[in-house]
Amino acid sequence: MRLPNVRTVVITHDLLMIALAWLLALLARFNFTLPPPDYLHSNLQALPVVLGVQGAIAWYFRLYRGLWRFASLQDLWNIVRSAALGALAIALALFVVTRLEGIPRSVLIVYPMFLVFLLGGPRLLYRLAKDRSLNLRNIRDGERILIVGAGNGGEMLLRDILRDGNYVPVGFVDDRGGLARMRIHGIPVLGALERLPDLVKRYQVDRVFIAIPSATNIEMQRIVSLCERAGAPFRTLPRLQDLVSGRVGLREVREVAIDDLLGRSAVQLDWDGIQRQLLGQTVLITGGGGSIGAELCRQVARLGVARLVIYERSEFQLYLIERELRQTYPHLPLQAMLGDVCDTVALDHAFATSQPRLVFHAAAYKHVPIVEAQIREGVRNNILGTSNVVDAADRHGCEAMVLISTDKAVRPSSVMGATKRFAELLCERRNQQSATRYLTVRFGNVLDSAGSVVPLFREQIRGGGPVTVTHPEATRYFMTIPEASQLILQAAAVGSGGDIFVLDMGEPVNITYLAEQMIRLSGRIPGQDVRIVYTGLRPGEKLREELFHAEENLRATSHPKLLLAAQTMLEAARIQELFERLMQACDTFDEKRIRELLTEAVPELSDESSRAGARETTVVPFKRSSS
Repeated sequence: MRLPNVRTVVITHDLLMIALAWLLALLARFNFTLPPPDYLHSNLQALPVVLGVQGAIAWYFRLYRGLWRFASLQDLWNIVRSAALGALAIALALFVVTRLEGIPRSVLIVYPMFLVFLLGGPRLLYRLAKDRSLNLRNIRDGERILIVGAGNGGEMLLRDILRDGNYVPVGFVDDRGGLARMRIHGIPVLGALERLPDLVKRYQVDRVFIAIPSATNIEMQRIVSLCERAGAPFRTLPRLQDLVSGRVGLREVREVAIDDLLGRSAVQLDWDGIQRQLLGQTVLITGGGGSIGAELCRQVARLGVARLVIYERSEFQLYLIERELRQTYPHLPLQAMLGDVCDTVALDHAFATSQPRLVFHAAAYKHVPIVEAQIREGVRNNILGTSNVVDAADRHGCEAMVLISTDKAVRPSSVMGATKRFAELLCERRNQQSATRYLTVRFGNVLDSAGSVVPLFREQIRGGGPVTVTHPEATRYFMTIPEASQLILQAAAVGSGGDIFVLDMGEPVNITYLAEQMIRLSGRIPGQDVRIVYTGLRPGEKLREELFHAEENLRATSHPKLLLAAQTMLEAARIQELFERLMQACDTFDEKRIRELLTEAVPELSDESSRAGARETTVVPFKRSSS
């Protein structure tokens, strides 16, 4: 059986309350005893007129368009006006029809009082039960605001706007058809999202507030695109996973950031399982001052670890993360250690003094062109450094070590990618020989991390351009720093050892699209205010990155964002032989030999001729994408 819609229920309720108010007014006239038959008959005959006139006036005051869960004093004021005007109109109508014969004059006075209670009481009681708040203040002159999203976020934001008084809300837009022409705190839902450009022009909107904390990146892209078409400035509430305080209001409204457009829905993690893994344990994080390392420190610090050890060779980065953590978690046992993963004495001292149970190895050189030109340093830091951490974790009886790898380790075209692939092989080899669990987590680019294109583009846009993109067809996988760090923790909780976890990075993002969106978010027009210049792929760079080898045959895990890659490792003896020869080549600074050995260990590494082809610079004229 089909249920009636909300408006039908509200209209039926109000008509019943109108009839009840009229009859109660009649009973009140006779001290709540049965009226004489003539009076009862006359008032019952008048009831259709009462229902018709009062119902029409209630419709005029739009009492049927308000949502009861958002009922406010504005709605109560509309009910009072409707009841007062209704009593006058009913008196006039009955005078014309019956000369008010059999209608006590006191009924016309008492009737609107009953009606206000019968129409307003259920609405306000329902609202009070839902929200415990009936506040609504007068709207003063100010910036005209259109709110995207008429759900809880939009309603809470509207209440804050009304309290603030510096804005004039003109309405909502929302794609849910059931909300069309409804009113929230007296403010109308003007239509679907597609009408936004037209509504901005019609109502002379000064600013758009996006109040959909649960919006996906696709939905945010659509909303931002419509705001740009309308030519209206826009701001947004934080995403759902960022609203940890539960507060939604003007103070939380911020500029739309690039990760709102490229990030994805909140990651659902097994925090209980992660906390069981970390609770009461000592955790050591190498490279703890870097983008991923620092975020890992933040995530670990709030999970009840016995001690957090940060191992970082950059004095300034170590100072920053230590200061932040001591301010945020003053009771956390924290040990900040200055050291290099290539320094075996310092590393062994860090392990011996802290006795960590879990190690996250985030220290690495990651900048592709620099490592391409500094082969020896890349090999020493990414391969020797990883080997030292692997050995220390085994020697000191750690429960698990997690290597932070990269998508560039898959069919690497760069020295950096090859060194990270060799680091994966070192972990796989040691996992066969040790009681320590060795895990690898592989993912792509991280938004706003050190070395990411996002800070570079932001700096170039701030300087007026041009924004430099390597190739119009270049794509990369992106993930936010917190999302990547949380999934690393999840992998540590579910990994059994020897695993290579691949994070589900979603769809790759065209770098030109990324540049265009960042320019637009800055309030400028790509190609007009800020140019985009294509410079050609840099040494070691790919046009498109991959997250796994075709032969690795990804398998699902217990977490939908974590995939498991089948191992494609060399024999342990072969890995050890190649490692020793690489170290010998580093000792003699023989970079040609280092490259040969890397290619031998990781055959996918491109030879010099193919890299030279990739380095050819192609300057392509600016062309706006269809995004």
